[in-house]
Amino acid sequence: MDGSSSQQTQGQKLTPSAITNYLNQYVVGQDEAKKTLSVALYSHYRKLGKQRLDSVEIAKSNILLIGPTGTGKTLLCETLSRVARVPFVTANATSLAQSKYVNEEIEALMQRLLDKAAGDIAKAQRGIVFIDEIDKLKASEGEQRGTSGERVQHALLKIMEGAPVRLGAQTIDTTNILFICAGAFVGLENITAASQSFGFISVSDSDDQKILDRLNSRVKPTDLFKFGLIPEFAGRLPVIANLQQLSKELLVKIMIEPRNSIYNQFREILKDEGVELVIEPEVFRQIAEMAFEYKVGARSLRGIFEEMLLPVLYQVPDRTETRKVVIKSLFEEPILIAAA
Repeated sequence: MDGSSSQQTQGQKLTPSAITNYLNQYVVGQDEAKKTLSVALYSHYRKLGKQRLDSVEIAKSNILLIGPTGTGKTLLCETLSRVARVPFVTANATSLAQSKYVNEEIEALMQRLLDKAAGDIAKAQRGIVFIDEIDKLKASEGEQRGTSGERVQHALLKIMEGAPVRLGAQTIDTTNILFICAGAFVGLENITAASQSFGFISVSDSDDQKILDRLNSRVKPTDLFKFGLIPEFAGRLPVIANLQQLSKELLVKIMIEPRNSIYNQFREILKDEGVELVIEPEVFRQIAEMAFEYKVGARSLRGIFEEMLLPVLYQVPDRTETRKVVIKSLFEEPILIAAA
């Protein structure tokens, strides 16, 4: 986390709105998902210091993110860990399913979390674990129970509920670790559409139709069961946030607006060479259109951007007289301007 942002979050109460404001500095769009994640993060860490409230045990609420590839799922979670100032690690469910020794892979994951916490067990036990491609663990048609995907679901279920994991001479308790699972869940929308008759009927003009629509469109545990997740596993992911496909307009904003946007990163790189980088708005539109056609969200933006700037980054160190680089089109050579 950069110094100014750290001071900002430390200087104010970490409310859901403060968390959302922090996310807005680094992640473009996905406003509803940001609100859901902000409330979930706030509630989770409020619960940690008070596991029981008036003799009522407070259960942990792990999170499920559903959305197409390249919509910012990993970035959102990584940014959440920064605002909460807790260690963060990622895992890939597909890799876990391909492993013969799932429990050893889980131990390795917990070890990485402990390493991120610099060996501080207490800090590691308050961390965030992000597991991507969780939808790949579903059993395909014709497969029998006990397949690798279901086996991994059962293995993950134990640590998501809370269990001691031995790491050599040490033991890490996963009870207070926040688990965030994610996946594209291709085809889930068809299941959800078929189960939207949730029993909410407007009985007066005063009913808020937006609330009724939101309740009806919400992904329900039964939808996840039909998709292929076991009931126990889906039940451990009570907080569900949906991420939307990124439009061309949002792809343009992603390149320009965040604090660590691609544009800002390359401007800093060239600034170190004493060169100002100027990219015309048309260029961002062209890159966004190309990335949109690739259908992988924001993932392809950096690749296109780096390919465009390759000639510039190759020439500038040798052309020490260059003070400004102007790019007017993705399909035209960059203009290198020397000092007057």
